[in-house]
Amino acid sequence: MKIAFVFPGQGSQSLGMMQAYGESAIIRSTFDEASSALGRDLWQLVTEGPAEALNQTVNTQPLMLTAGVAVYRHWLALGGTKPAVVAGHSLGEYAALVAAEVLTLAQAAPLVELRAKAMQDAVPSGTGGMAAILGMNAAQIGKICAESAQGDVVEPVNFNAPEQTVIAGHAAAVQRAADACKAAGAKRAVILPVSAPFHCSLMKPAAERLAQHLANVQLQTPTIPVVNNVDVAQESDPARIREALVRQAAAPVRWVETMAAMADQSVSHVVECGPGKVLAGLVKRCSPQLQGMAMADAAGIEAVLAIKE
Repeated sequence: MKIAFVFPGQGSQSLGMMQAYGESAIIRSTFDEASSALGRDLWQLVTEGPAEALNQTVNTQPLMLTAGVAVYRHWLALGGTKPAVVAGHSLGEYAALVAAEVLTLAQAAPLVELRAKAMQDAVPSGTGGMAAILGMNAAQIGKICAESAQGDVVEPVNFNAPEQTVIAGHAAAVQRAADACKAAGAKRAVILPVSAPFHCSLMKPAAERLAQHLANVQLQTPTIPVVNNVDVAQESDPARIREALVRQAAAPVRWVETMAAMADQSVSHVVECGPGKVLAGLVKRCSPQLQGMAMADAAGIEAVLAIKE
């Protein structure tokens, strides 16, 4: 039996999400550590809100990073063992890198805050959009995006499951592509309530800002293999990890291939580490031989602890 951990990204946040784990000194101290690095109280934000603030990208990204790391540390404190391999969906890759000791939480929190600001600033508010396309294969979606662009940008950006792909770009082009996918037989085409068109080529200015900041951040060699989003590769050289993080901001999240890579490594269980159950729900759809589990609350952690190695 071989266990992988995956860390959720933006979209899994909710007000009061950490209460599901009960009282934990480790979780609280992790939030204190990140709050200290940022100079603002993340614990108050996650417990008291308001929800509107929680859902602002510049707050969501540091919060979800901290939540994933906090749950991971809580797991270890309860006697859980380190996973054989880790990955994270988009922003979640930063939590995976903290778990693998490539970054400290004190390094990662300001880094993802800057990433969030850079992504938000890359495209004027209201001009970008994203949509989830369900029930259509990624190749067909890519073809429809190319036909719908009409001089704008619209691209597949999150390959979440074989029949679930998210597209992003200019809002009008995203709407055209979503309508065309629906007309061509997609089960659903849902415009997403996001503040920026994440992971498309419009994010290149954000990637450039991230590169400038990352150049001054000291990275370590991973103590656990990390499968990255952008290349579906396990890098051990800190310079290559840094370069992949830069490209990740404006490149697709290749989640289907990430799950396939874990299956190829004889992983049996993929455990979502942090609030939410989105990634756990995608596991079986990506690879039938993998079993998905979620440590979204205290009971979820107990269930994973009960797995016999």
